[in-house]
Amino acid sequence: MADIESQTIHKETLHEEAPGVLHKGKHPVILKFDDVVYKINDKSGGLFKKNEKVEEKTILKGVNGVVEPGEMLAMLGPSGSGKTTLLTALGGRLGGKLHGKITYNGQPFSNVIKRNTGFVTQDDVLYPHLTVTETLVFTALLRLPNTLTKQAKVALAKNVIDQLGLTKCEDSIVGNTHLRGVSGGERKRVSIGQELLINPSLLFLDEPTSGLDSTTAQRIVSTLSDLARGGRTIVMTIHQPSSRLYYMFHKVLLLAEGNVLYFGKGSEAIQHFSNIGYAPAMAMNPSDFLLDLANGIYTDDANHDHIIDKQKLISAFKSNSDGQLKLEAHHEINGSDGRFQETGSEKWPTSWSQQFFVLLRRDIKERKYESFSVLRIGQVLVVAVISGLLWFKSDTSHMQDQIGLLFFITGFWGFFPLFQAIFTFPQELMMLEKERSSGMYRLSSYFISRMVADLPMELVLPTVFLLITYFMAGLKATALNFFETLFSLLLNVLVAQGLGLALGAAVLDQKSATTLASVLMLVFLLAGGFYVQNVPKFIDWVKYISISYYTYQLFIGSQFHSGDTYPCSEGQCPIEEFPPIKQVGFDLNGQWMAAMALVIMLIGYRLIAYFALMRIGITKK
Repeated sequence: MADIESQTIHKETLHEEAPGVLHKGKHPVILKFDDVVYKINDKSGGLFKKNEKVEEKTILKGVNGVVEPGEMLAMLGPSGSGKTTLLTALGGRLGGKLHGKITYNGQPFSNVIKRNTGFVTQDDVLYPHLTVTETLVFTALLRLPNTLTKQAKVALAKNVIDQLGLTKCEDSIVGNTHLRGVSGGERKRVSIGQELLINPSLLFLDEPTSGLDSTTAQRIVSTLSDLARGGRTIVMTIHQPSSRLYYMFHKVLLLAEGNVLYFGKGSEAIQHFSNIGYAPAMAMNPSDFLLDLANGIYTDDANHDHIIDKQKLISAFKSNSDGQLKLEAHHEINGSDGRFQETGSEKWPTSWSQQFFVLLRRDIKERKYESFSVLRIGQVLVVAVISGLLWFKSDTSHMQDQIGLLFFITGFWGFFPLFQAIFTFPQELMMLEKERSSGMYRLSSYFISRMVADLPMELVLPTVFLLITYFMAGLKATALNFFETLFSLLLNVLVAQGLGLALGAAVLDQKSATTLASVLMLVFLLAGGFYVQNVPKFIDWVKYISISYYTYQLFIGSQFHSGDTYPCSEGQCPIEEFPPIKQVGFDLNGQWMAAMALVIMLIGYRLIAYFALMRIGITKK
């Protein structure tokens, strides 16, 4: 049954135009952009200058062009010329002060166009521990609509693997700069494959050959050329292509400081500049010649470099391009009969529950290597054993020691999960932005799955720690006392984790977030009730926001109860009169209040993290 379904999908959805040509796009798209201008605010002055001015800087200065189905446009230009900004604008991913008109078959950018558009970023943002197959299957399960079954989505992922020549490495992990995996070219093809899963009509790529050798780069561009022949519209930025790559491009757009120096057929670019007096003095790579001109340099017959006026090149292009662009615009009006139609009212390709469970499976597969790392487990085990030995068989005759152990556990399991969680969102920000910008899933489904995926390790390690330390240290060996202590510890861990998530999401800079977390946790520890019993009234309020204070209070209540005594100079004294305990107290109402305060923090910190992610704009537009 699965084989029949796979064959049906292959025939209907993955129909090939000819041998070696990848399947066609669903809707041919004519991309047209008229007078595109983009401005940003540029601060002048300095940190210590009073009269700091905010000036507008223009990145794109009236860019025009048309790309039709079956064509591959390469945008060339030196660094800072505006290539990536223009690509991002054309892909519907650029906000701010963007002016001009960008149309797709005569329509403005919309969600339905977004679902038919693929965007490959310059950096391959992939999970390193997932295999090639897992990466593409998880993407298929999230991005493809529910009109396809799970088996059909997996079949599509397998088909993309075959068509991109990834079969030999399909079971290899993707890897990254720190983890050996597939090669750079294979990793780039995986990134392209993620976008091909939706069978896009329009495909954008930001420097797809960056960092690759010439042979691998040619394979990538050759694959893209096959995609274009299947009826897709392909737009890419590229820094300095070889001659072989240059002649694969149907059209070339040359940018310099946000201005268009040339737009048209790549084969006609040299002739255009020769007509205005800038012919190459020797046989050379056309892209090298174009980039020299974009940098304002022209080499004459005597091999001397001359600084040229780029404004002359800009004016020459504008005077010669008006008629051609009008002709292409006319072709767009008469030749485009494919208008995008909404196929349903669903805003997302899959349901919330489907997104949650797929993301959960992916998170567990990816993070199990980090969560169950030998270093992390070894760190906890070593501290547990050393703590057990230092407080070995402590009893009420050494009350200060027992209370010291409880407060040490409070501090250790405040810092440890806090600093583990603080890196969560800063490290995953690029992945989150990439996947959310393509409309893969809701922010809420990602956030909840991320919380649940972390629970096993967040709860297992402190439980193992307590099992070792608790009985070695001679704390009360009854089931009730142990589970009360364990509950208090796990609650402390989850609250500290929530604080880390909130700080990481709010600050997003790992160094700054770590510094802020250190200061906050030290303040919480100092106000926890162990180090200082007589806190001045004007700063006494700090304990009411301290995680350590409430956890320490729960720990005291889990070990000692009203009526217990401890050895003192007068014989046996009530446990509640012991100074550190008297300061905190362990009455039932106080215990419930401490537990409720921690539960409120547990929820509150996570809500702060969620809204912080929304605030920075990682939402579906």
